[in-house]
Amino acid sequence: MVPLPAASDTADRDKPINLEADRMEVDDAKKVVTLTGNVVVTQGTMIMRSDRMVITQDAGGFNKGVAYGNPATFRQKREGFDEYIDGQAQRMEYDGRNEKLELFDKAVVKKGPEEVRGNYIAYDSRTEFYQAFGGGKDASGREIPGRVRAVIVPKKKGEEGKSTGSVPPTSVPLKPSAELARPPER
Repeated sequence: MVPLPAASDTADRDKPINLEADRMEVDDAKKVVTLTGNVVVTQGTMIMRSDRMVITQDAGGFNKGVAYGNPATFRQKREGFDEYIDGQAQRMEYDGRNEKLELFDKAVVKKGPEEVRGNYIAYDSRTEFYQAFGGGKDASGREIPGRVRAVIVPKKKGEEGKSTGSVPPTSVPLKPSAELARPPER
């Protein structure tokens, strides 16, 4: 019952899941696992670290995980590439049914030399579409000013057919996701 982050290596889905934490509580009746204290979850090339993680399983067997940390982090090999995607945020939520990853508060996602920073980053792995938003609201509902920041590395002359880690040269164009149009209210 562990969430698999976006942009994953599909071979990871068949690998055993290893959970480590200072404490683990399992409620089989409600299909909820709560890990606290130095949480490390690994599955194949995926590694997630957090202070606390709550994993729930729905009636269809799909997992949803929420990781909390200062920051919570993940690292995973990208499908079809010899590189990794890294991310961190104060809170990360993964919805296995819809294959969506959301990063909240001080969110950062890195692919090779490229990086996106914002208060909220959402990624739909089915469409390979992501959005980043600056600012947001704090716990008291007060608006936080902020901007999205990104580093995009241009291809060098003669590397037009090679990937810099952004989009495989043979990929289909990205499509907008209606479900990721706006950051959710907190």
